[in-house]
Amino acid sequence: MRTFVMLHSHQLPVAVIIHYLHPNMASVPPGVLLLVSFNRDQWYKALTFILTFLLYTSFHLSRKPISIVKSELHKNCSSFSELATIASSNSRNQQPSLPSLHTDIDCSWKPFDKSNYKQLLGAMDYSFLCAYAVGMYLSGIIGERLPIRLYLTVGMLTSGLFTCLFGLGYFYNIHSLGFYIFVQVANGLVQTTGWPSVVTCIGNWFGKGRRGLIMGLWNSHTSVGNILGSLIAGYWVSSNWGLSFIVPGLIIAVMGVICFLFLIERNNDTQLLLPRDSVCVPVQPVVVVKSESEPSAISFMGALRIPGVIEFSLCLLFAKLVSYTFLFWLPLYITKAAHLDAKKAGDLSTLFDVGGIVGGILAGVISDKLGKRATTCAVMLLLAAPTVILIPNLGSLCFAGMLLVCGGLVNGPYALITTAVSADLGTHKSLKGNARALSTVTAIIDGTGSVGQ
Repeated sequence: MRTFVMLHSHQLPVAVIIHYLHPNMASVPPGVLLLVSFNRDQWYKALTFILTFLLYTSFHLSRKPISIVKSELHKNCSSFSELATIASSNSRNQQPSLPSLHTDIDCSWKPFDKSNYKQLLGAMDYSFLCAYAVGMYLSGIIGERLPIRLYLTVGMLTSGLFTCLFGLGYFYNIHSLGFYIFVQVANGLVQTTGWPSVVTCIGNWFGKGRRGLIMGLWNSHTSVGNILGSLIAGYWVSSNWGLSFIVPGLIIAVMGVICFLFLIERNNDTQLLLPRDSVCVPVQPVVVVKSESEPSAISFMGALRIPGVIEFSLCLLFAKLVSYTFLFWLPLYITKAAHLDAKKAGDLSTLFDVGGIVGGILAGVISDKLGKRATTCAVMLLLAAPTVILIPNLGSLCFAGMLLVCGGLVNGPYALITTAVSADLGTHKSLKGNARALSTVTAIIDGTGSVGQ
């Protein structure tokens, strides 16, 4: 006589159900048992964690090429000039004072071939960062009122478009500074859709228990994106710098399509899906009821009044000032100071981001153990100050080691503030259950940090 037992997925994991129905489990591979031991919500959490990680990796991957290509837009032509001068002085039939066969105009990309090239390159950075800072304050407010999945998808597709447009300047031989400034401004605006959206998603899925560690691991996407962007851009920078932008642009556009197809914004959305990990569960209609008292999105001034928002925003301002100085200028600095080519300088600059991965995880673990986010940030930033001062005065080996240390100490607080701290403040007890402040709070903190950029 058989007994049928009604088991629900939210009560027991699949492995327990299978074991109950089939006591002899010797023939089932242990790897399969491990896979089925996770319930549906755990799989959705893992999907959200991995997907948002990859999405924001592609954002940073598309930002990095400009720092790698700078040394190609204005090359160091002195070596060509010296060779030409030596050749002309050794020739008896020519005067030693003949002009060089290679000039800055010959080997640099107009309009960055002039003596004020540093100001012109800086203008491109400033255009992107200024648009990003202004747009970030607006993006959080808009993001609270639109479906995150659609909002993020549109932002990624348009960001891919503008990143590719910058690279097309190489193929179409465009030498207008206005064109490159316009592309940078437009890209800065659309890239603001990314951070508030992914932090809101990850905050909706993961509670405060081990948020520092989880988000420390998750936030390594920033450094991973910078590293991949450096390697991809460096591969083509000397032969065809246009592809250094087009390939990352295509990657972020493809990730935008993946976002549209797979991103689940919050845990409640999964209730619309049929249970897949239950046995003998009768299908019941799912009724979605919208509460009349559902809280509205918080205002900008309301978010500012949350305790800690202003303080952590100002802290991030100075952390991002240092972090983005390294992001945009470190490869060019290495090229000029160490006399390395663009590819080698780009590869060496990734050490700062490698240190950032370790620093972000370490900051999350320490803050979880101590329960003190602010203290963790303060100590790491104080220790970071002397490393920034020492970097220009060290030899090559010590220089590489100090880049790792500096990256960890600077990006650790940066990662902690923009993730775990933002999520904590966006669900602060002063909101009295209104959780619809996460995107706005994240945007305010990151927007103020962008002023530091």
